[in-house]
Amino acid sequence: MKFASFLTALAFALPLALPVQAHDLGFAGLLSSNNKEELEPLILSVGKPIAEAPLMLKSGAAYEIEIIADGTGELALEGAGFFRAVWINEVVINGIEIRPLGIDSFEFDEEGTMEMEFIAIKPGRYELRQPGSTGAGQRVEIVIQ
Repeated sequence: MKFASFLTALAFALPLALPVQAHDLGFAGLLSSNNKEELEPLILSVGKPIAEAPLMLKSGAAYEIEIIADGTGELALEGAGFFRAVWINEVVINGIEIRPLGIDSFEFDEEGTMEMEFIAIKPGRYELRQPGSTGAGQRVEIVIQ
C-alpha cells in the first residue's frame, strides 16, 4: 500500500518539477499570425527565373506565398515531393478559398495570382519546377529544416 501512495505522490509532484516551455501560438495554434511568415512571391514568366534564391523553411512553421503568372504563356509548376511534405491549409484563386486534400501541380492558362497557405512538415530538399523544363531558372529549390 505504501508503494501505491508513493506512486500517487510522484504522479502529482512530477509535473511541478519539470520545466515548462511556453509556446504562445495563440488561439489558432500553428496557423496563428505569430507563427506565419509571408514568403517572396514566385513569378511565372516565359524565359525568366521563377525565384532569385532557394526558399528556406522551418518545419512546424506556417507560410503564405503568392504564385503569379504574367500571362506570357501557359505555365505550370509541379512538385509532388514538396506538396507531400507540407500540409496545405488553403489555396486562394480569384477570392475563392479552396481547402485541398493534396496537390500535385497547377497550371496558369492566362495571367493570374494564386495564394497558398501551408505548414512545412517534413524536413528535406524539394523543388517546384516547370514541367518539361531543364533550366535552373525554371525551378525553385525549397529546403525544409
